[in-house]
Amino acid sequence: MHLPDPVRLIAALAAADRRLAVVSAGGGAIAITYLVTTPGSTAVVLDAQVPSARAAVDELLGGPQDSYCSPKVARRLAAVAWERAIRLDGAAATPDRAVGLAVTASLKTSRPKRGAHRICAAVQTLDGTFSEELVLAKDARSRADEELVAAALALDLLTKAVGLPAECHSDLATLLRGGERIAHDEIATPAPWRDLLAGRRSVAAADGEATTPAAGSLVFPGSFDPLHEGHRLMARIAEEIAERPVSWEISVTNVDKPLLDSISIRDRAAQFAGQRLWLTRAARFMEKLSIFPEGTFVMGADTYVRLADPRYYGGSAAEAEEAIEAIAERARGLIVFGRTRNGSFEDASQIDAPQRLRDVSYFVSQREFRLDISSTELRRQENERREAACEA
Repeated sequence: MHLPDPVRLIAALAAADRRLAVVSAGGGAIAITYLVTTPGSTAVVLDAQVPSARAAVDELLGGPQDSYCSPKVARRLAAVAWERAIRLDGAAATPDRAVGLAVTASLKTSRPKRGAHRICAAVQTLDGTFSEELVLAKDARSRADEELVAAALALDLLTKAVGLPAECHSDLATLLRGGERIAHDEIATPAPWRDLLAGRRSVAAADGEATTPAAGSLVFPGSFDPLHEGHRLMARIAEEIAERPVSWEISVTNVDKPLLDSISIRDRAAQFAGQRLWLTRAARFMEKLSIFPEGTFVMGADTYVRLADPRYYGGSAAEAEEAIEAIAERARGLIVFGRTRNGSFEDASQIDAPQRLRDVSYFVSQREFRLDISSTELRRQENERREAACEA
């Protein structure tokens, strides 16, 4: 028996007072069947989804992905499942007992596969994020056998992440072929981050040392996935303009995307060693104004344009005008950098924006800043390197 005893597994999850949501994309759906067909599972497994089409994954994750089978996508899907487990838990819902399990796979098909056969699984809890990746020997198994490995990997990771007894683990080692190795990554979520993810606080310093941003800070918000030389140059120029050091900000929540998992937070925070990085739940700019009173904000032209666009206020022109007025009154200033669009560089000063917003904006000229680089392109290059390494 390669998979754990389902009765024991469900009973152990119930005894641990856990509530589970599962997502399987591209493979591993056997794990869902295994769980939900077990007596007592309805008290533990609150939801299970199988987004087969890429469009279905895009809908869950808020847009197209750089790669649909990767540890990052598995973690994002696990975060979606974790948030869903919280929402579906009813009156007794607490972030502490919710568990999100996800598996995404690229397995054998009816047509020859160019890339590697890969399985990525992730578990999200309030206490931590857990991730595993397994590259399979290519064309060494049937699709059914690869599905069994995917289910075993996902269920084994679940039992380890939640701390269930050894008898609940999969017999995964017997399914592996020579040379196949599982890449494991995990992080125990620091207490300030836990409070942030649980919604018990709105801001935390990434290093846990500071508690509240000082009024009048110079703030550079962004996702920084990854931080690149363009961002660093923007920060240096902004510091010269504002005559004070920059603080960086990453929101763990997003209007259209799942919250950041703890591994993603850890990896992004590592880019800012020795610098002040704030983690917030401020997905919208108006929320940032409350967290950073009298702040001066650094941004690219694409973000600046959205500040006055009614589409980002539920289509309401009146709400957009109210937001512009609030920004003009509450922000100390906006330092705006140009962007490359449709193959040409757009100078920040040429942006069409309401005068009230322009009055509190400093537009950095093309002479001061121009660097045609994007995080999207860097992620694409990294994915190509990753695929090439798997094929080697």
